[in-house]
Amino acid sequence: MEKKLDSISARVDASSSSSGRTKGSACLQNGSRRGVTARLKKLFLCSSTKAPSTTTQSNIEDELELSAVRHRPEALELLEAQTRFSRKELQILYRGFKNECPSGVVNEDTFKEIYSQFFPQGDASTYAHFLFNAFDTDHNGSVSFEDFVMGLSILLRGTVQEKLNWAFNLYDINKDGYITKEEMLDIIKSIYDMMGKCTYPVLKEETPRQHVEIFFQKMDKNRDGVVTIDEFIDCCQNDENIMRSMQLFENII
Repeated sequence: MEKKLDSISARVDASSSSSGRTKGSACLQNGSRRGVTARLKKLFLCSSTKAPSTTTQSNIEDELELSAVRHRPEALELLEAQTRFSRKELQILYRGFKNECPSGVVNEDTFKEIYSQFFPQGDASTYAHFLFNAFDTDHNGSVSFEDFVMGLSILLRGTVQEKLNWAFNLYDINKDGYITKEEMLDIIKSIYDMMGKCTYPVLKEETPRQHVEIFFQKMDKNRDGVVTIDEFIDCCQNDENIMRSMQLFENII
C-alpha cells in the first residue's frame, strides 16, 4: 500500500550524489526500483487482466462494502472527482486495501508490519514511520482508504509539481515549510537502514551525512542552511535523474 514513495525519495537521494556514484548507491537505486515495481504490480494485478465473468456482481459487492465497512469511505463518485482514477480502478484498489485492512483504516504499527515484509534484508520501521506520516494528511494516527488513494493518485498520475510537493512534505518532517540538514539526514539514514545488506560495499558511518552535504550544495541556493519548497522544486526540475523518476510508475495501471 505504501509502495510508491520509495521511488521518489530514493531517487531524490540517489540523484543528489550523481556526480560521484558508488556501487552502493547504485544497488540502493536498483533494489528500491525492483521492490517498488514488484509491489505496485502485485497491487494492480487485476487491472492488467481480463475482468472475470462476475464483474458486475463484484462491482455491486464493492459498492455495498464501500458503504458498510466500519470506517466508511467517501462515495466512489466523489473519489473519482478528487483523484485521477476511474471507478473500476477505485474498485480494484479498494478490494486490495480491504484485504490488508478489513476495518477500512490502518494504524502506524500495522503499516510498519506490512511495509517491513517488502524489505526483509533491512529495518524499514523508521522509513515506514515517515511514510505513514506523509499519507496521514489529517494527522489522526491512521490512514484511511481515502488517504491512500489521494496520495497514490498524486504519486502515480499527478503533475511533476504535485509529485514534488508530496516528496517535499515527506522530507519536511516537522511540517514547518523547510527541510533542514537533520531532517534530510534522518530520511537518508532510514533509507539505508531499510535497504540493509543490499548496499555494496558496506556503507561507512559518515556516508549519509556526506550525502546530505552534497544534497544541500545543490539545493540550498542562498546558503541559509535550509531548503524551501521553491528551492527543492527548482533543483529537482533541473535534475535529469529526478525528472525520469517522476515518470517511473505513470503507466502502472
